[in-house]
Amino acid sequence: MKTALSALMLAAAAIGVTATTAQEAKNIVLVHGAFADESSWDKVAAILSAKGFNVTQVANPLTSLADDVAATKAALDAQDGPTVLVAHSWGGVVIGEAGADEKVKSLVYVSAFAPDKGETLNALLSGGEPSEGVKAIRPNEQGGLIFDPASFPALFAGDLPQEEAEAMAASQLPSNPANFDAVAEVAAWHGKPNFYVVTSEDLVIPPDAQRFFAGRIGATTTEIAASHSGLVSQAEAVAKVIEDAAR
Repeated sequence: MKTALSALMLAAAAIGVTATTAQEAKNIVLVHGAFADESSWDKVAAILSAKGFNVTQVANPLTSLADDVAATKAALDAQDGPTVLVAHSWGGVVIGEAGADEKVKSLVYVSAFAPDKGETLNALLSGGEPSEGVKAIRPNEQGGLIFDPASFPALFAGDLPQEEAEAMAASQLPSNPANFDAVAEVAAWHGKPNFYVVTSEDLVIPPDAQRFFAGRIGATTTEIAASHSGLVSQAEAVAKVIEDAAR
């Protein structure tokens, strides 16, 4: 009897996951990366909102992986129905942890890390020569990590107007250095449909590293000729991928 009941419960759970995946998502939750804040998603959010989606931009504190996951889970708890969970850069680590939520229909990675269980960013970054962008990361006076403001326009946002890039540099939040050694405990991409936007002119996360992540998670992949700030410089293209994930 117990065996039959367990089988029935597993079948019901599987049906629930299939139903969530099949339904069109009206909710989009956007998770920003390091050296940024939630305003980095403003252009994408405006495009998706105009198309009728309910869009939430998570304000990650960047104080720890646990804090960022908690902020993202709070945003997911507030959603009603199927949701597309989207991340840029460091945010990929966050949605890997939070994305197992049953409301999450699919995951979208935009120039983002996609670690597997047990991996850390420092381990992933140690496989080759640091990128020019990674070399521009430094501690501020309080010991938090920032992207050197003088280097930001050329290395982080090379395809944006100088004034816009400088504004992004000024609004960036410092990251806790411990984030780079935080161990991924969940890799939600194993059980979800995945999408990946590769930014082929990226000087922070090398395009080949992004292609590796996209291939490993079995993502539907789109490449755009953009910097690490492709979510801003090519917001229409990024929004189109998110819309496809929602459909």
